[in-house]
Amino acid sequence: MGTKKNFVLDTNVILHDYDCLKNFEENDIYLPIVVLEELDKFKKGNEQINFNAREFLRQLDLITDNDLFTKGAKLGEGMGKLFIVTGEVRSDTVTASFPERKPDHQILIVADFLRQKHPKTKTVLVSKDVNLRMKARSIGILCEDYINDKVLNVDIFEKSNEVFEDIAPALIDRIYSSKEGIDINEFDFKSVLRPNECFVLKSDRNSVLARYNPFTHAIHKVNKTRNYGIEPRNAEQSFAFEVLNDPNIKLVALTGKAGTGKTLLALAAALANIADYKQVLLARPIVTLSNKDIGFLPGNAKEKVAPYMQPLFDNLSVIKRQFQTNSPEYKRLEDMQKSEQLVIEALAFIRGRSLSETYCIIDEAQNLTPHEIKTIITRAGEGTKMVFTGDIQQIDQPYLDSQSNGLVYMIDRMKDRNLFAHVNLIKGERSELSELASNLM
Repeated sequence: MGTKKNFVLDTNVILHDYDCLKNFEENDIYLPIVVLEELDKFKKGNEQINFNAREFLRQLDLITDNDLFTKGAKLGEGMGKLFIVTGEVRSDTVTASFPERKPDHQILIVADFLRQKHPKTKTVLVSKDVNLRMKARSIGILCEDYINDKVLNVDIFEKSNEVFEDIAPALIDRIYSSKEGIDINEFDFKSVLRPNECFVLKSDRNSVLARYNPFTHAIHKVNKTRNYGIEPRNAEQSFAFEVLNDPNIKLVALTGKAGTGKTLLALAAALANIADYKQVLLARPIVTLSNKDIGFLPGNAKEKVAPYMQPLFDNLSVIKRQFQTNSPEYKRLEDMQKSEQLVIEALAFIRGRSLSETYCIIDEAQNLTPHEIKTIITRAGEGTKMVFTGDIQQIDQPYLDSQSNGLVYMIDRMKDRNLFAHVNLIKGERSELSELASNLM
């Protein structure tokens, strides 16, 4: 147990994780009254941050008593106290540096006030706002990011799939000829294989794309499967189809930069396996500007979200173009849309639903928090497969980064589970120009 500290929380920490009060151990937590005022503005709405604001305020109501504003309220066994800082607190240092009266500066004033009031106890401002942390450091206030759900090792998102060399040629020949695969114990891998990991096996005369199947404890050959008119263009895309087509794998993550084919591959696989599901659902989060709900946009619900959903319809159009307009495949796609067997909609519209026998694809999952990912996965009913796609280098949410977004959090937590598979796509296939821009700009 370390030296006790005082933590001042920024509003964005609560909007990111409404359970954050449980994660500060024996240390005391201080909430500036302006934080409660900001939370009040987020109470209404259907987005996850609105839910988080409401849930935190409900929790706060349960522990509220007269001591909360004077002596502090005890948070639980082995935990510190929670204080609400009200009244007029002052800091000449903050006022001199940042004279504008705004919530961020009021939070800084509280942090500096507590630092001077309790000189023997470290006071730390916790914020997911990089700019606020920079301001705090500029005037000597200790600060840190909220890292309770950060993933430390994100190197896997920069690497292609493993290549194992010096494999006995006879073993590779047997993988080609065996439908059941080869028992993993016959291989001497230099590293531990994770469930459903895909890789390349090479000898001095042959090679094979392979996958470790945790259900059979065997190494299987990965075939270059064609799904609803879409053919894999490289080994990584073949690996993606391998795990997307396997009904035993209930949760899949596809990561990679723009143009690697993540969403297109997922949709093509879903359509190819539609016989096993009642519905294909393709959704993505809506990242609006200035924390405004889509209700601010003109039109009805479908018209409001249409611009955000267009990239998903573009992927469907790519698949449609593989067929003649009078072909059975094209007509089937049209019929699936009309009957809502194939649904493309905003992620906010599926909250609260139970998804049974559904092939569910969540696009742009890097813009979701860990709690949002958990909420979506727990919607999965019997016979449902969930696929999350995203590029962790293109995050549009201001308080998420490559280590704290829900997509990497899910991959880190699920990586050793038999029901889960992750494929990282490296090579762009959209066009030569797209690949050049992605690599150089």
